[in-house]
Formats: sequence, structure tokens, C-alpha cells
Amino acid sequence: MQRYGLAMRESEIERHLVWHVTRMGGVAYKFRSVTHRGVADRIVCLPGGQTWFIELKTKGGRLEPLQKLFAQEMERMGQRYACLWTKEQVDAWAMTL
Repeated sequence: MQRYGLAMRESEIERHLVWHVTRMGGVAYKFRSVTHRGVADRIVCLPGGQTWFIELKTKGGRLEPLQKLFAQEMERMGQRYACLWTKEQVDAWAMTL
């Protein structure tokens, strides 16, 4: 989706994620690690003990090498991780929960 010829901003996708998570009774913590670069943008805690590490990007954005490494590490440890690029992907992710 575009506004006035400009691509959607990551902050708009992030607000959409927070809206979904709040409606589900959860919390989407903004996270920035001081000691580990590449950690996901949000840690989402949902009712029932479900925790997700969510990276948000815009169309045309790309994962940095440390972000790719973080995603691989989460997969290796069996953690829930998603990289979402659009509001539509946020909607689809929320529908699977």
C-alpha cells in the first residue's frame, strides 16, 4: 500500500502489529539490546505463554547479516520468530494464532 506515491513506513507496520497484539490481549515490547546487535524489533507476549520475536521491515527493505544470524539462532533454539514486511503479512500472522 502506498500513500502519495511513498512506500509505507516501518513505523506504520509496527503500529499495526501492536494493534493486533493488543486486541489479542498481549503486549508487544519494543526491544533494543545494548550488547547484541541484530535482535528482533519486538518481543510479543501473548496469552497462554506464547512468545514471538518479530522483525519488521518495509517492502524493499532487507535483513542485515546480524539480523539473519539472529533469525537462524531463534530457529535453532525452537523459538517463534517472524519477519513481517507489510500490514497484510501482519494480518496473516495474526490470523494463524
